[in-house]
Amino acid sequence: MRKLKSVLLYTALGLLANAAVADIADLRVGDMRKLTVHSAPIAGSDVAFMSEDGEEMTLADLNGQYTLLNFWATWCAPCRKEMPDLAALQNQLGGEDFQVVTVATGRNPRPAMEAFFDEIGVDNLPLHTDSRQSFSRSMGVLGLPVTLIIDPQGDEIARLQGDADWHSDSAAAIIQALIGTPE
Repeated sequence: MRKLKSVLLYTALGLLANAAVADIADLRVGDMRKLTVHSAPIAGSDVAFMSEDGEEMTLADLNGQYTLLNFWATWCAPCRKEMPDLAALQNQLGGEDFQVVTVATGRNPRPAMEAFFDEIGVDNLPLHTDSRQSFSRSMGVLGLPVTLIIDPQGDEIARLQGDADWHSDSAAAIIQALIGTPE
Protein backbone atom coordinates (compact mmCIF):
# COMPACT_ATOMS: atom_id res chain seq x y z
CA MET A 1 0.00 0.00 0.00
CA ARG A 2 2.86 2.36 0.82
CA LYS A 3 4.44 1.77 -2.60
CA LEU A 4 1.12 2.49 -4.29
CA LYS A 5 0.80 5.79 -2.44
CA SER A 6 4.36 6.73 -3.41
CA VAL A 7 3.72 5.90 -7.06
CA LEU A 8 0.49 7.92 -7.07
CA LEU A 9 2.16 10.90 -5.40
CA TYR A 10 5.14 10.80 -7.79
CA THR A 11 2.80 10.53 -10.80
CA ALA A 12 0.68 13.45 -9.59
CA LEU A 13 3.73 15.62 -9.02
CA GLY A 14 5.04 14.74 -12.48
CA LEU A 15 1.72 15.62 -14.09
CA LEU A 16 1.59 18.95 -12.26
CA ALA A 17 5.12 19.78 -13.33
CA ASN A 18 4.37 18.88 -16.96
CA ALA A 19 1.15 20.91 -16.79
CA ALA A 20 3.13 23.98 -15.66
CA VAL A 21 5.55 23.53 -18.57
CA ALA A 22 2.66 23.12 -21.02
CA ASP A 23 1.03 26.28 -19.62
CA ILE A 24 4.07 28.42 -20.40
CA ALA A 25 3.66 27.71 -24.12
CA ASP A 26 0.42 29.73 -24.01
CA LEU A 27 2.25 32.73 -22.48
CA ARG A 28 4.62 33.26 -25.39
CA VAL A 29 4.09 36.71 -26.93
CA GLY A 30 6.48 38.91 -28.92
CA ASP A 31 10.08 37.70 -28.77
CA MET A 32 9.03 34.85 -26.49
CA ARG A 33 7.29 33.21 -29.47
CA LYS A 34 10.81 32.02 -30.39
CA LEU A 35 10.91 30.03 -27.13
CA THR A 36 10.61 26.32 -27.92
CA VAL A 37 8.88 24.54 -25.03
CA HIS A 38 9.78 20.86 -24.98
CA SER A 39 7.01 18.27 -24.65
CA ALA A 40 9.18 16.42 -22.12
CA PRO A 41 12.25 17.59 -20.18
CA ILE A 42 15.61 16.95 -21.84
CA ALA A 43 18.33 15.62 -19.56
CA GLY A 44 20.91 18.22 -18.64
CA SER A 45 24.65 17.80 -19.02
CA ASP A 46 27.15 16.77 -16.38
CA VAL A 47 30.04 18.43 -18.24
CA ALA A 48 31.80 21.01 -16.10
CA PHE A 49 32.32 24.70 -16.78
CA MET A 50 34.20 27.29 -14.72
CA SER A 51 32.47 29.42 -12.14
CA GLU A 52 33.38 33.09 -11.93
CA ASP A 53 35.51 32.12 -8.90
CA GLY A 54 37.60 29.74 -11.02
CA GLU A 55 36.08 26.55 -9.59
CA GLU A 56 34.57 23.78 -11.71
CA MET A 57 30.80 23.53 -11.55
CA THR A 58 28.03 21.63 -13.33
CA LEU A 59 24.29 22.00 -13.79
CA ALA A 60 23.90 19.91 -10.63
CA ASP A 61 25.24 22.90 -8.69
CA LEU A 62 22.20 24.86 -9.86
CA ASN A 63 19.60 22.22 -8.88
CA GLY A 64 16.72 23.20 -6.68
CA GLN A 65 15.48 26.21 -8.61
CA TYR A 66 14.50 27.23 -12.11
CA THR A 67 17.47 28.64 -14.02
CA LEU A 68 17.54 30.76 -17.13
CA LEU A 69 20.88 29.65 -18.57
CA ASN A 70 22.31 32.03 -21.16
CA PHE A 71 25.28 31.23 -23.40
CA TRP A 72 27.04 34.34 -24.73
CA ALA A 73 30.37 35.80 -25.87
CA THR A 74 32.03 39.22 -25.72
CA TRP A 75 32.13 39.49 -29.52
CA CYS A 76 28.40 38.70 -29.92
CA ALA A 77 26.35 41.80 -30.85
CA PRO A 78 22.96 40.18 -30.08
CA CYS A 79 24.37 39.15 -26.69
CA ARG A 80 25.20 42.79 -25.96
CA LYS A 81 21.63 43.74 -26.88
CA GLU A 82 19.90 41.17 -24.65
CA MET A 83 22.21 41.07 -21.61
CA PRO A 84 20.66 44.15 -19.90
CA ASP A 85 17.23 42.48 -20.25
CA LEU A 86 18.57 39.33 -18.58
CA ALA A 87 19.96 41.49 -15.76
CA ALA A 88 16.58 43.21 -15.38
CA LEU A 89 14.81 39.83 -15.23
CA GLN A 90 17.23 38.74 -12.50
CA ASN A 91 16.48 41.95 -10.58
CA GLN A 92 12.75 41.44 -10.99
CA LEU A 93 12.37 37.72 -10.26
CA GLY A 94 15.72 36.36 -9.06
CA GLY A 95 15.66 34.72 -5.67
CA GLU A 96 15.13 31.41 -3.95
CA ASP A 97 13.10 29.85 -6.78
CA PHE A 98 14.70 31.40 -9.87
CA GLN A 99 18.03 32.72 -11.12
CA VAL A 100 19.62 33.94 -14.34
CA VAL A 101 22.99 32.31 -15.01
CA THR A 102 25.31 33.43 -17.80
CA VAL A 103 28.13 31.36 -19.28
CA ALA A 104 30.58 32.95 -21.72
CA THR A 105 31.54 30.29 -24.21
CA GLY A 106 34.74 30.24 -26.27
CA ARG A 107 37.69 32.59 -25.81
CA ASN A 108 36.48 35.37 -23.55
CA PRO A 109 39.28 36.74 -21.37
CA ARG A 110 38.08 37.86 -17.95
CA PRO A 111 39.08 41.53 -18.50
CA ALA A 112 37.05 41.59 -21.74
CA MET A 113 34.06 40.03 -19.98
CA GLU A 114 34.24 42.58 -17.17
CA ALA A 115 34.54 45.43 -19.70
CA PHE A 116 31.54 44.04 -21.62
CA PHE A 117 29.39 44.03 -18.46
CA ASP A 118 30.68 47.49 -17.41
CA GLU A 119 29.88 49.01 -20.82
CA ILE A 120 26.29 47.79 -20.76
CA GLY A 121 25.70 48.42 -17.06
CA VAL A 122 25.29 44.81 -15.90
CA ASP A 123 26.51 44.06 -12.39
CA ASN A 124 24.22 41.30 -11.12
CA LEU A 125 24.99 38.35 -13.40
CA PRO A 126 27.77 35.78 -12.99
CA LEU A 127 30.86 35.69 -15.20
CA HIS A 128 31.02 31.91 -15.62
CA THR A 129 33.08 30.58 -18.55
CA ASP A 130 33.26 27.62 -20.89
CA SER A 131 36.48 28.44 -22.74
CA ARG A 132 36.81 25.05 -24.44
CA GLN A 133 33.09 25.02 -25.31
CA SER A 134 32.72 21.51 -23.89
CA PHE A 135 29.71 22.41 -21.76
CA SER A 136 28.00 24.42 -24.50
CA ARG A 137 28.52 21.60 -27.04
CA SER A 138 27.12 19.08 -24.55
CA MET A 139 24.03 21.30 -24.29
CA GLY A 140 23.63 21.49 -28.07
CA VAL A 141 24.59 25.15 -28.40
CA LEU A 142 25.45 25.83 -32.04
CA GLY A 143 25.29 29.64 -32.17
CA LEU A 144 25.01 32.59 -29.83
CA PRO A 145 23.14 33.70 -27.91
CA VAL A 146 21.20 30.67 -26.73
CA THR A 147 19.06 30.69 -23.62
CA LEU A 148 17.73 27.58 -21.90
CA ILE A 149 15.19 27.23 -19.13
CA ILE A 150 16.41 24.55 -16.74
CA ASP A 151 14.03 23.01 -14.21
CA PRO A 152 14.93 22.43 -10.54
CA GLN A 153 16.07 18.88 -11.39
CA GLY A 154 18.63 20.17 -13.91
CA ASP A 155 16.70 19.26 -17.07
CA GLU A 156 16.08 21.57 -20.02
CA ILE A 157 12.39 22.41 -20.49
CA ALA A 158 12.64 25.22 -23.05
CA ARG A 159 15.15 26.85 -25.43
CA LEU A 160 15.42 30.13 -27.28
CA GLN A 161 17.94 30.59 -30.08
CA GLY A 162 18.98 34.20 -30.68
CA ASP A 163 18.40 37.34 -28.67
CA ALA A 164 15.11 38.22 -27.00
CA ASP A 165 13.53 40.80 -24.76
CA TRP A 166 13.86 38.92 -21.46
CA HIS A 167 12.50 41.92 -19.57
CA SER A 168 9.13 41.72 -21.35
CA ASP A 169 5.81 41.02 -19.68
CA SER A 170 5.68 37.71 -21.54
CA ALA A 171 9.08 36.56 -20.24
CA ALA A 172 8.12 37.52 -16.69
CA ALA A 173 4.77 35.72 -17.00
CA ILE A 174 6.54 32.56 -18.19
CA ILE A 175 8.95 32.56 -15.26
CA GLN A 176 6.22 33.45 -12.77
CA ALA A 177 4.10 30.55 -14.06
CA LEU A 178 7.00 28.18 -13.50
CA ILE A 179 7.91 29.36 -10.03
CA GLY A 180 4.30 29.78 -8.96
CA THR A 181 4.22 33.49 -8.16
CA PRO A 182 1.36 35.80 -9.07
CA GLU A 183 1.86 38.33 -11.84
